[in-house]
Amino acid sequence: MTDLPPPPPPVDPDKVARQRHFAIGLFRLSGAFLVMFGFVAIMQRFSWVQGDKAKAFGAIMVVTGLFQFILVPRLLLALFRKRPPQ
Repeated sequence: MTDLPPPPPPVDPDKVARQRHFAIGLFRLSGAFLVMFGFVAIMQRFSWVQGDKAKAFGAIMVVTGLFQFILVPRLLLALFRKRPPQ
């Protein structure tokens, strides 16, 4: 017997585009929050990290947030251009 699995349902390109746009926006928003969190840490507003450690921690968070805010959406766009929805 040759039982083949049913074919996958057709993909709605508009739904895929909305999901991709939402993902990119979410990465940008979380990157902006990381940058703000890093600047607050640099200003030493948290009791659990103070002094030079706070400045180093805040700088790392700011750089990570900028990377996530600027570069990750561009990398996702490049990935989305390569593979159209199937």
